[in-house]
Amino acid sequence: MSFIVAIDGPAGSGKGTIAQIIANKLNFTNIDTGAMYRCVALYLLENNIELNNESEIINNLEKININIDENEKKVYMNDKDVTDKIRKPDVSKVVSQVSSVKEVRLKLIDLQRKMASGKNVVMEGRDITTVVFPNADIKIYLDARLDVRARRRYIEIVEKNKDIKYEDVLNNIIIRDKNDKEKEFGALKIANDATVIDTTYLNIEQVADKIISIIKMKMKG
Repeated sequence: MSFIVAIDGPAGSGKGTIAQIIANKLNFTNIDTGAMYRCVALYLLENNIELNNESEIINNLEKININIDENEKKVYMNDKDVTDKIRKPDVSKVVSQVSSVKEVRLKLIDLQRKMASGKNVVMEGRDITTVVFPNADIKIYLDARLDVRARRRYIEIVEKNKDIKYEDVLNNIIIRDKNDKEKEFGALKIANDATVIDTTYLNIEQVADKIISIIKMKMKG
């Protein structure tokens, strides 16, 4: 048996950090789906594959092997540690475009389901509640005001000693929001039975505690 907690939301809504906190507190497995799409984007960039050439992207999918080490919090692509590389701005700029390719999503959805099989899992992304696990035990949609999300992402990048302008982060999120919501397959949207939580005026711990309460109530019930 497994218990699936699915969390969706736009960039900067806090879902990645919150998913990790929940996993740690409840001893669940946290599967970072965003990191998986970033691996594909990184591979395409490093191999100079034209991002508008879907057939070439599809032809290269079988060459990409992704593994996530939950214990070490490391992401591996083709046996190389790419944990830091996949978070660089050049990858962030194109990951939404790459994830719009239907075949990319189908490949990674299959991998995500295999990773979650037989486990208690917290999984976050853009279409976890609607496509990957439409029958999840718990569905959460996190959101926050645009400027707040941009500020969070800006601070996150600067704390890693990256030199970037707030305006560039804001514009990137605006573009990503548009792309994510307009995807032909796996678009970001609120599942009918999802609990919506606005994180604009809440800190990370407050949001995590709110979701943990929902999970515990469901598991008891």
